[in-house]
Amino acid sequence: MKKIFFSQIAVALILAIFIYCPCNVHAGALKAICSAAESFFSDEPSEVQKLRQMEIVKTDEGHQEYYFKQLTEEEQRVYREILNGIRNREEQFYLTLADDDSIDRTYHAVLKDHPEIFWVHNREKIYKTTYSDKNYCMFTPGYTYTENEMKEIRTAMEKSFQEVNSLIPEEASDYEKVRIVYAYVIDHTQYQTGEDDQSIAGVFWKKSAVCAGYAGAVQYLLEKLDIPCIYVDGSTKGSTEGHAWDIVKIGESYYYVDTTNGDQPDFLNGEAAQLKEHKTIIYDYLCPFPEEYEKTYTPSDELEVPKCTAKDLNFYVLNQGCFEEYDWQTIYDYCKMRLDNGAAVVRFKFSNQEAFDAARKDWLDDGEVQNVAQYYMKLNGYSQVEYHYGLLDNFYTIYFIF
Repeated sequence: MKKIFFSQIAVALILAIFIYCPCNVHAGALKAICSAAESFFSDEPSEVQKLRQMEIVKTDEGHQEYYFKQLTEEEQRVYREILNGIRNREEQFYLTLADDDSIDRTYHAVLKDHPEIFWVHNREKIYKTTYSDKNYCMFTPGYTYTENEMKEIRTAMEKSFQEVNSLIPEEASDYEKVRIVYAYVIDHTQYQTGEDDQSIAGVFWKKSAVCAGYAGAVQYLLEKLDIPCIYVDGSTKGSTEGHAWDIVKIGESYYYVDTTNGDQPDFLNGEAAQLKEHKTIIYDYLCPFPEEYEKTYTPSDELEVPKCTAKDLNFYVLNQGCFEEYDWQTIYDYCKMRLDNGAAVVRFKFSNQEAFDAARKDWLDDGEVQNVAQYYMKLNGYSQVEYHYGLLDNFYTIYFIF
């Protein structure tokens, strides 16, 4: 009661000064004075008092910080406290909040917005020291990598970015930049579990990772190219394992980009898998039709993500390889056109189950693919050819590989 009594007196005196002082005191200055008075009479550590008085920085250069904007003002303050502490590799530091749910939500927002802080644990539990009846805590995030390792990883990150940048034509569209990043991450990463698999260190340093590493690497590269990219985590239908992917903004529309699923070397087997020019990349997961992608993947509801609705930048739409109805001659002519243009992989999709089922029956069950194989042999002067096929049922897609 004594603390409250003196605190109330201090505020009352300040209000009296504000009312009767002839000077023109700004409302913001009054708020700061009141806050300082409250802190003076509180028993909070001086570090916490100082944090509460700091201005909340609303933007961080080079980063979109999509999730930061969803947080409350209190959480945004804590977001900056966590980010600054991690960037400075502080073993433990104060946060001006004690609520577990708010801190977890804010910590996850930081990790999703900032793939470049690869040295903080993101798959292990963090530790919080709370104090009875206090609205602050001590935060211990946990780190990995030595200073020398961090230097090596940062060098690898910059090297990868420079390699990507060199692949981008001068007048490239944002879509083309996204496609190049998509292909680059797939070409330079092996899907494999390991100590570094959850961060971009796995992709750029060890050249192996799982979905969290793939998605973070795409986000890191696209942000450096000034393309808005949002890291998303969620669940997979029919599986207890989670998944991570990205949502990119191109123009005024949002699109899914799932680089992990684009890297399926076993799907395209045989000699075609060894050919150059990204013949093994599965482009179905580059700007897929939203309703098809969402049949399998659902984002976490902890933080909101933008709705994807556009279909115009789907790989098959852009390459005239998407068909609403099945017609044998139309598909045969399309396959010939692709082979005439030097493709070793012929792929096309349908926009509905009925057309896809009809095509699959004709071309695979009834062997109509033999007609395309014969055309390929004649075109290249071969007496025989080995071919393979692939299906992506969730996207109504058929592949022929020669």
